[in-house]
Amino acid sequence: MTDRTDRSDRTDRVVPEAERRRRRPTKHGTVLSEQVIVDTALRLVGRHGAQAFTVRRLGLALGADPSAIYRYFHSTDDLLLAVADELIGLALNGWRPTGDWRSDLREVGMRVHARSLAHPQAAVLAAYRTTGRANEIRAVETMLGILRAAGFPDPDAVSLYHAFIDQALGFAVLDSAALALPAQAQHADNGVWDTAYRDLSPDTHPHIAATADLLAADMRRSAYPLALDLLLDALAARLPARS
Repeated sequence: MTDRTDRSDRTDRVVPEAERRRRRPTKHGTVLSEQVIVDTALRLVGRHGAQAFTVRRLGLALGADPSAIYRYFHSTDDLLLAVADELIGLALNGWRPTGDWRSDLREVGMRVHARSLAHPQAAVLAAYRTTGRANEIRAVETMLGILRAAGFPDPDAVSLYHAFIDQALGFAVLDSAALALPAQAQHADNGVWDTAYRDLSPDTHPHIAATADLLAADMRRSAYPLALDLLLDALAARLPARS
């Protein structure tokens, strides 16, 4: 994720929005904006992975000189944080709370997971970063609001939010990393359940032998929905009784 054009002194080169608007389209007919750059970067990260992403490659995709991108972002890392924040925004787009805390949290968790699987390369990057940007702040505010409105005391609301989001992002990384593997590697990994595990003798591995068919089917899908429901059950058990 290195780029010779990405230097620490780029921080001082970001200029205000009104001054950085490009008046003419790029070579590809694109008028640059933060959103256009982030959308293109998200596509490139999905195609090449975060480790292979460079501002030079992004400039080629936009038909713009790489230096133009630094009018919008401090550095390559600043841009990748914006990509991570965009994933959060995409997960929340169109969602509205219902007032049922459990249903609302489940829907948010499933949306985060689904959006991660739609952009597995970017999700692997996004899950362990703290962006401090608008979408992340909105997500934190929303989920804390759900928990506090449900009746959880503030210390519990914070710790339960922490457990909830770490579970969601942890599964996002795990499942996205599997999807980001080359197709041949994915097929080989899935095939192990049909070969190595099915061939084990009930004399030496009675429990695996008894459940081999179930293992082969279940291990091909994400455990996140079940894990999420188990967490929500645990949250409900800790909810203080309303007087």
